[in-house]
Amino acid sequence: MLEVSNLRSAYGRIEGLHGVSLSVRAAEVVALIGSNGAGKTTLLRALSGVQAITAGEINFCGERIDRFTPHRRVARGIAQSPEGRQVFGPLTVADNLRLGAYTRRDREIDNDRDRVFAMFPVLHEKRSHAAESLSGGQQQMLAIGRALMGKPKLLLLDEPSLGLSPTLVDQILGAIASLKASGVTILLVEQNAIAALEISDRGYVLESGRIVLEGSGSDLLSNPKVRSAYLGAD
Repeated sequence: MLEVSNLRSAYGRIEGLHGVSLSVRAAEVVALIGSNGAGKTTLLRALSGVQAITAGEINFCGERIDRFTPHRRVARGIAQSPEGRQVFGPLTVADNLRLGAYTRRDREIDNDRDRVFAMFPVLHEKRSHAAESLSGGQQQMLAIGRALMGKPKLLLLDEPSLGLSPTLVDQILGAIASLKASGVTILLVEQNAIAALEISDRGYVLESGRIVLEGSGSDLLSNPKVRSAYLGAD
C-alpha cells in the first residue's frame, strides 16, 4: 500500500530524515519506534504532505504522491491523528468529526460517525460539548475518530498514548487493536514501544533520521539492542 524510498527532509539547513525507506502492506499495523528527536513525527508529517521533502519518493496504492498537496493525500486515503491531538477547540465534538469527513460526498458519513461513537462512547455522550472542554484522553479519542471519519486506507497515528493515564492508555491501545482486527492499515508512532510492537505485524527502528533496524514485532521485542535502548530491559 505504501512504499517510501530514500526520503529526505530538512528544517532549514538541518536534515531530519536521511534517506528513509520503508513499506506498509494492506491490513498491516507497522510500528515506528525510536528516541525523541529521531525523526518519527517528521516522517509522518512528510507522508501527510505538511512537511516538505528534499529527495525521495512516496508511492501510495501504486501512485506517486510526494508532489500532492495534503488535502489531495487525504482524498486519496491517508489520514493522520497528529501528536498533541490538535482538535478544533471551540467546535463541538460532532463538528470536529464532521470536519474529518470534509473530502467525502458519499452517504456513509453518518454510519461512520456512529461507528466512531460505538468505539468511543464518551464522544457520543459529549457530542454537543466543545472539544476544548474534553479531557486529554477524550481529545485523543476525538483526534483518532476525526481521522477515521476520512475513511482512510492508511491511518497515521502519532503518539496516541502520550501524556495519558495508564487506564486511558489501555483504552487507546485497545481501540488500535480493534482497528487492526477490522482490517484498517496503520502506521503507528508510539512512546510505549512494548505495547506498540505487541500489536504490530512489523516494526522499524529510527535513529537520527535513519532506519537502523526492521523486523516483525516479535523479533524486535526480543532483539537485545532494541530491548536495551527502547524497552527498558537488559
